[in-house]
This record gives sequence, structure tokens and C-alpha cells, in this order.
Amino acid sequence: MSVTRTGEPDAPVGPDPHRWWALVVIALAQLMVVLDATIVNIALPSAQRDLGMSDGNRQWVITAYTLAFGGLLLLGGRVADLVGRKRTFVIGLIGFAAASGLGGAATTSGMLFGARALQGAFAALLAPSALSLLTTTFTDPKERGKAFGIYGALAGSGAAIGFIVGGLLTEYLNWRWCLYVNIPIAVIAVFGAFGLLRDRPGHKNVRLDVPGAVLGCGGLVAIVYGFSEAESRGWSDPLVLGLLAGGVALLVVFVWWQNRAPSPLLPLHIVKDRNRAGCFLTMGLAVIGMFGVFLFMTYYLQVVLRYSPLKTGLAFLPLTVAIIIGSTQISARLLPRVAPRVLMVPGMVLAAGGMLFFTQLTVDSDYAGELLPGLLLLGLGMGLTFMPVFATATAGVAPQDAGVTSATVNTSQQVGGSIGTALLNTIATTSSAAYITAHLRDPAQKALVVREGTVHGYTVAIWWAAGIMLLAGLVAGLMVTAKAPKHAPTGSAVPESVG
Repeated sequence: MSVTRTGEPDAPVGPDPHRWWALVVIALAQLMVVLDATIVNIALPSAQRDLGMSDGNRQWVITAYTLAFGGLLLLGGRVADLVGRKRTFVIGLIGFAAASGLGGAATTSGMLFGARALQGAFAALLAPSALSLLTTTFTDPKERGKAFGIYGALAGSGAAIGFIVGGLLTEYLNWRWCLYVNIPIAVIAVFGAFGLLRDRPGHKNVRLDVPGAVLGCGGLVAIVYGFSEAESRGWSDPLVLGLLAGGVALLVVFVWWQNRAPSPLLPLHIVKDRNRAGCFLTMGLAVIGMFGVFLFMTYYLQVVLRYSPLKTGLAFLPLTVAIIIGSTQISARLLPRVAPRVLMVPGMVLAAGGMLFFTQLTVDSDYAGELLPGLLLLGLGMGLTFMPVFATATAGVAPQDAGVTSATVNTSQQVGGSIGTALLNTIATTSSAAYITAHLRDPAQKALVVREGTVHGYTVAIWWAAGIMLLAGLVAGLMVTAKAPKHAPTGSAVPESVG
């Protein structure tokens, strides 16, 4: 589940008589944002064939969304404070629906990439305003706990729903409906928002750090674009090196500006805390590997093993179930008794172990014997890690920093996914091309060599992903030194609402 900026909003006076119906509207909107990441994964091979995308550029369908979402999320939370949460929520819904319609009607790959970026930008408005509205709608602590539980369950199941719905729509209609499906959901949520949601006007004294958003997003886009161009140009190409160096330079200037901005997007004292910085870094590194597996496994199952889109979606279900079990049945039960890194380090080792199964893939691997164990280990490892990361990163923060801290965890998640998808896709396609060039001697064997080369590229990239997972475990072990919550100092208790 992703956690977004909540802030400390002013609650309406008295309980809202329609609050449980309001929860349905809010959860519906959040579900739409969450499932959009996985629903498009299943549709990606069909979209690539239809629009003629190259293997190097296909990752932009994923990264355009995650980059815009993660890069603008902090700004989206500020906008919600400025113009009002309900108004921002409705604008986000309408914009998300319009961008989905544009993507569904795309006639070129560039048009689809642009639509996905617009979806991410409006999701950055929608997600923080949705969670803020939840906190203002439910003011009683007992009811709020129940509401967050329902909200979390829906958001947490979004990945599984996305895989299945994406498979159904792609197989029985076409890939475009994986985008069009957002329109009726958004329309229902808009009407529900006007009729059921209550909110106070925005705060006119809130300042927007537009330079910070431009610097941060610009740096991330340059780095991801550099990784993408390395596939066709090579890592030593001047444009690639210039993009990577320029991206790093923009991020350095972003940090410098955040130290001087009157109302910074990311107050630097938040990331100066050792435990929080370790959690942000662990999350970013962990998601690099996970997003890579989503991309490669989707193509491996559909293109190499010839699974249908629906069968591919169902094949991912054990991963989602394992994440939920690892998070709710293991981490949530053990975290009050053990230090967070006691869960996070084994979690990353388990996840890396799951990836080792995928490094042994061939053109005819068996799902039950080779894929399923890897998916289960990866899911359990991510579940063990995600829950203590969210809990530790948001524990003990000052009330005025609660929202931006939660948003930063989610930003690290989206940014890690963007960078990981671009980097690992480039490694995979480059390795595949090198393998095919080295082994293609008999033209009659071209189809088999191409399939073998494609799988070889996936396994090389997954080796890198496994190494990054182990690095995430090392970071967690060295940087996250927080004690078990019941042994922590007063005021550092883990908040109830964690992802």
C-alpha cells in the first residue's frame, strides 16, 4: 500500500452522517490510482505491438506514470492545503479520467507516454487529498481506525485487482480498456464527492515550492531518460553521460534550494534523521527490484511462455497474497516486539533469494517448480520489509511534519520504481542484443536464438535486481537502528495508519 501526505487538517464539527458512504468514494478513487500501476503492466505487451514501441522505449509506459506521480506528490499535498482537499480531489479525478481517455485513444507511443505522465500528475493531486479527506471525515479514534483498515485493505489489494482486471480487459476487449476503465470509476467518484464529501476552504497562506518541484522532477526525468537512451546509444555516449550528469546536478541544486526555500517541498531535517533516511533509501532500492520483476515476468509469461493476458494476471496472484501475509500476519505481529531491521534485513534477503529462482529461467521453465517459489519468496520478503519501513519512517515525527514524511516514503517508492524500470530494462535489452549477435549463426535458428536471447537479458537484469535487494538489506541493517516500538522513548510510537 502506498502512504501519502495527510497533514494535520482541521476536522469538520460533528460526525458526518454520510461518512461511511464518503469512505466508499475516497477508497474507490485510491483504488483507481493503485491498480493503475499493475493493470497497465499486463496490457503492455499488447500495447507495444499495437503502437510499434521499441524494447528500449516500452518502459516509459510505466516510468512516465511513476515519475510524474512520485515527483509531484509533495507539491500535490501542498496544492490540496492551498485550494481545499475536496476541490483538489475532484480536479484530480476529472484530470485522471481525461488522461486515461487520452491514453486509451493513443495512436502513437509518444501520445501514450504523455497520457501516462498526465495520469501520474493528476494522481499526485488525487492521492494526498483522498487521505486528507479520510482524516477529516472520521474524527472518532475508533471509527478512524476502522476506516483506515478498510481503506488500507482496498488499496493493498489494488495490485491483485489490477493484475486480474488487466488480464480480463486485455484478453476479452483490448489493452485500451485498461485505461478506459478509469473513466466510469472516476465519474462515479466525482458525483459521490459532490454529494457526500465535506471540507473546509483551503488555507490561503500556504506557499507552493514550484522551483523545488521543477528541479526535483527535472533531475529525475533526466536520469531516467539517460538510462533509457543508454540502450540504443551505449553508456559512454555524450548525450547519455550529459543526461545523467545533468540529472544529478539538478538534484544537487534541489537539495541546496530546499535548505533555502521559504516553504520547501521537503524540509531537510526530515531526511537528516538516520532511521528515516535509512527507511527512504531501503524503500527506493527495494522497489527498484520489484518493478523490474513485474516488467520482465509480464513479458516472459506472455511472450516467451505464450500465456494469455488473463493467465498472466492470475500467475502474479501468489506474489500479492504473499506480500499481504508477510505484512499483516508476520511483520504487524512481530514489530511491537523486535527492532525494525530484524524484519527488514531478512525480508530483503528473502526477496533476493526469490529473485535467484528467476535467474535460472529458460525458454520453457515450469511455473510450479521454478516461478512460483520465487514469487512466494519475493512477496514474503517485500511484505516483511514494507510494513516496518512505513512504520519506522513515520514514527515520532512532529505533527506538522507527519504529512510530508508520509509523502516522502511514497515518493521514494515511486521514484525507485521509475529508476529501476528504466535501468533494468536497458540492462535487459542490451544483454539480449549482445547474446543474439554472438549466437545467431544459423538463420534457420533465428526464432529460437531470439527467444533464448530475450530470456538471457531478463536473467542478467534480475541478477542486478537481486544485488540491489541485498544492498537494500545492507542499508537497513546499517542505518535503521531504531528499537522495537515498545522499547522506544515516549513519543516515538508507531502510528496506527501505516501502509
